[in-house]
Amino acid sequence: MQPTGHIEEVHGIAPGQLAARLPGWTTPKVIRGLVSGWPLVSAARESAAHGVAYLKPFDRSGMPVTATTAPPQARGRVFYNEDMTGFNFRREQVPLKVVLDTLLKYHDNPDAPSIYVASTTLDSFLPGLSADNALDIGVADPLASIWIGNRSRIAAHQDVPDNLACVAAGRRRVTLFPPDQVGNLHVGPLDFTPAGQAVSLVDFAAPDPVRFPRFAEAMQYAQVAELGPGDAVYIPSLWWHHMEGLDAFNVLVNYWWRPVPAWRDAPMNALMLSILAVRDLPAAQREAWHAMFRHYVFEADERTTGHVPEHAHGLLGPLDETMAAQLRATLRKRLER
Repeated sequence: MQPTGHIEEVHGIAPGQLAARLPGWTTPKVIRGLVSGWPLVSAARESAAHGVAYLKPFDRSGMPVTATTAPPQARGRVFYNEDMTGFNFRREQVPLKVVLDTLLKYHDNPDAPSIYVASTTLDSFLPGLSADNALDIGVADPLASIWIGNRSRIAAHQDVPDNLACVAAGRRRVTLFPPDQVGNLHVGPLDFTPAGQAVSLVDFAAPDPVRFPRFAEAMQYAQVAELGPGDAVYIPSLWWHHMEGLDAFNVLVNYWWRPVPAWRDAPMNALMLSILAVRDLPAAQREAWHAMFRHYVFEADERTTGHVPEHAHGLLGPLDETMAAQLRATLRKRLER
C-alpha cells in the first residue's frame, strides 16, 4: 500500500535564508539541498568510511552512547516482540567509536543486525560538530541531536516539539500523517512504548488489513518523501512520522523546539491527567466536561473572560511564569491528597 500524497517541496532556500522562513511554517516541507554544504555531508558522500572518519575526532566527551540493536530477522524494525510483552531489541551503553566501527564492519552484509543510536545530544556527546556544521533555523535554543545507524524502520509516532530533520548520510524515506489521523493509525499503549512515544502498531512494510482495518483510511492522508544527503524535512508538532533509514550507513541531525516558554507544562501531562479524571466518568458527565474544556481551553475567547474585571481574571487570563509555578504547586498538592 503506497501513499499517493507527497510532502510539499520548497526550493532555492539557502541555509542563511532559513531563519526568515521556517518559524512561520505550519505544514510539512521538504527543503532539498539545505545542508549540502556541511562537511559531514561531503565526507559521507565519499563513502561510509569517510563519514566515520569525519565523526570520530568529535567523540571527545568520553561518554558512552545508548546503542539499540535488533537481530537480522527484525529487518530493521525497532518494535515490540510478538506478544507485546517486551521489545525485539536490546539497549547497551557503548563508546560511539565502537558503534561506528561496527557499522563499517557490517556495511556490506545484507544480513546485518540492526544498529541504531537514537537522539543523542550533539553538544554533549560530539562537542564541536554543530559548530562545524552550523545551521541557523531562526528559533531560540533548539535542541540539536544526532541519529546514527544502518537500515532501520521506526514506527509512526508523534513528538510535541516542532522538528527539522537534516539528512547527513544515507537515504531516508519519511511518511507523514496529520495529527487527526490518530484514530486510523492503530496506536499502541501510551505508557509502554519502544522509545518513549506511543507508536502505530501497523507494520508499514506489510500492513494487516484484518487487524488494522482503518489504516487504509490513514493512507489516504499520507505524505511521503525520499530524502538524500543534504536534504531536510520540517515536521510540525504532533504530525505522525514513520522514518526509514534505507542504507547501510545513515546519519540524521535534527533540531527540536517549542514556540512556547520553557516554564509551560507538557501537554501530555494534561492528557494523562484527563484519562485519570475524566475518561471513565458516566457519559453525561463526560459531555459536560467536554463543554468545559471547549469553553476554558480549546475555544477560550472573549466569552470566557469578557464579563470578568481584568484584575480578577486569575487563571482565566494570560499565564506568566509566576502564575504557572503557583498553579503547578496547587496541582501537586491536589494530586498528593
